[in-house]
Amino acid sequence: MTKTAKAEARAEKQPAGRTGRTSHRTVAGKPPRGAASAVQSVDRAVTVLEILARLGEAGVTEIAEELGVHKSTAFRLLGVLENRGLVAQEQERGKYYLGAGVLRLAGAAAVRLDISQEGAAICRTLADELGETVNIAVLESDAAVNIMQARGPASVTAQNWLGRRTPLHATSSGKALLAYQPPPVREAVLARKLPRLTERTVTSAGELRDQLAEVVERGFAVAVEELELGLRAVAVPVRAHDGSVIGAISVSVPAYRLDEQRLPEVVKRTVAAGAELSRRMGYAS
Repeated sequence: MTKTAKAEARAEKQPAGRTGRTSHRTVAGKPPRGAASAVQSVDRAVTVLEILARLGEAGVTEIAEELGVHKSTAFRLLGVLENRGLVAQEQERGKYYLGAGVLRLAGAAAVRLDISQEGAAICRTLADELGETVNIAVLESDAAVNIMQARGPASVTAQNWLGRRTPLHATSSGKALLAYQPPPVREAVLARKLPRLTERTVTSAGELRDQLAEVVERGFAVAVEELELGLRAVAVPVRAHDGSVIGAISVSVPAYRLDEQRLPEVVKRTVAAGAELSRRMGYAS
């Protein structure tokens, strides 16, 4: 057993308060012991995942030796990761390997990375064509999060939407994303209070439900000064290879530049951009 492992084993058996160092006050600028211990646990948990990624599978003893900790510490870490679905155990041999939870996290990150990379040129082209601000958003819990932005030469706003969480019920991207979600997801959003952000924000669940049905029917969403007065936007869904909606591409335009005469042109070009991005994401309509 290594010195580190022996020290940890003694510490685990030591009753609280015996060391005389139970105060949470910082010492010489160092963080409290509890905070340092939490960070260390996170670091070790990540290291366990890295070990399993490198080795493919490993037992508790092997992982403990890699970490330089006592077997009981390694076992506790594996237990937490197993409860979260990040590792799984082969019952016959007792070996651990990466679980499906890691694939789920990796898949979510890959989708955001892919749609952002593939959409960059499309966003820039659309922004140049229309002279307006173009964004790509993805669904994150109960909000639309903008992960890509391009500004056209005619854009007059200095607003930076990149990274912003915007409400689903008051934005074109939010409506385009929400309209194609499974019914339980849509209804969960509709069941909540819909905050009024401007005098034109839709706050009625029934009215929003009708709007979402219209989005599916015509293939695009519109928001008219619902998030901010003076701002109008059009958005279309972006699909993955299996047809599921994984994002939305939108064009934001000052209200005075998006009247009924110009709307069809903006919709047409945005729909074309969404179709191209969907094609790049593997969708064949």
